[in-house]
Amino acid sequence: MDAAAAPEFTEEAMEAGRLLFAGKAEFVMGVVSLSGLPPADRSEVCFAGRSNVGKSSLINALTGRSKLARSSAEPGRTRELNYFEIGDEGRLFLVDLPGFGYAKVSKTQTAAWTKLIKSYLRGRPSLRRVFLLVDARRGGLMDTDEEVMNLMDGAAVTYQVILTKVDKLPKGEVEKTVTKIAEKLKKRGAAHPVVRMTSAEKGFGIPELRAEIAALAALG
Repeated sequence: MDAAAAPEFTEEAMEAGRLLFAGKAEFVMGVVSLSGLPPADRSEVCFAGRSNVGKSSLINALTGRSKLARSSAEPGRTRELNYFEIGDEGRLFLVDLPGFGYAKVSKTQTAAWTKLIKSYLRGRPSLRRVFLLVDARRGGLMDTDEEVMNLMDGAAVTYQVILTKVDKLPKGEVEKTVTKIAEKLKKRGAAHPVVRMTSAEKGFGIPELRAEIAALAALG
């Protein structure tokens, strides 16, 4: 299979994704230190990406709740790991990591964020995958994206690139970006080979991402 091509999901897998996100979806807590993490008693996925990449919009699109995840009034200000409980009986934790790469964030804040994230990635046994969001309009990975990928490679945590805002570009440009990113991922041991394309605004790719997450939730 071409690494850039997303695999087809069965009807059962798509329905499992729909049902998971049709259930409960609520904010649980904001975590500022490892001591505040909830018990690692269920599967966990997290969303990482630059500030303004559209993490909140994507989480809201997945859950069908327009105000579940809220963007900070000033990008880069969120310094917490925001935990959301997804599915009936709280089957899954979805974690929204602080945005990175925003110029107004101080070096001290960046260092503190990096330390927290490194510790979280290396020590969270229930973490099934990190979804690294990349704005399709950037045309590829930025240096800050690759720095985070280096961190995850070092922590041996599986991660997958999710292109956001693909509705803002012609299909041909998006496909070129997917191919370019997929080629880079071939050289990274912890990277999932499939690059997914999404639009929170148009709903494109949302059912497939739900199915992907539901399969991870099923790992327990």
